[in-house]
Amino acid sequence: MNNAVFLLLGTNLGNLGDNLAAASHHIGERVGKIVRASSHYRTAAWGKTDQPEFCNQVLEVETFSSPEEVLALVLAIEALLGRERKEKWGERLIDIDILYYGHRVVQSPGLIIPHPHLQNRRFTLVPLCEIAPEFVHPVLLKTNSELLEQCPDQLAVHKVDE
Repeated sequence: MNNAVFLLLGTNLGNLGDNLAAASHHIGERVGKIVRASSHYRTAAWGKTDQPEFCNQVLEVETFSSPEEVLALVLAIEALLGRERKEKWGERLIDIDILYYGHRVVQSPGLIIPHPHLQNRRFTLVPLCEIAPEFVHPVLLKTNSELLEQCPDQLAVHKVDE
């Protein structure tokens, strides 16, 4: 069965545009067909603020892989691109988070879908609303646009001229 998965890409080391492009390329080859991609957005670091700003993008991907397989694939792509996990919310070459897997809810020790912090992060919601404003969060039962309107995060999110 073909499923829509929404992925958040983030980077704040090296050439940010190249990092997002490389991640998108590998996602298209390994995870599935990219059907929509948001613009790139720059945001100050969230959580751990003493680091360079981030560039983020959201992709909608059609996949035949299960949620667990998608997780394994994106972790492998992160490793391939040089991701090193040194500290929580630390700087990184690439980060790929699963935001939604269709309307499924997954709660397992290594995987929670929808992403548990999605509704609290403007850097996630702004690009997500660009490509899927009316998609309804399967737990909170609100559209992405509604989540953005109610988001407590006030960090500025700036669209990058591409």
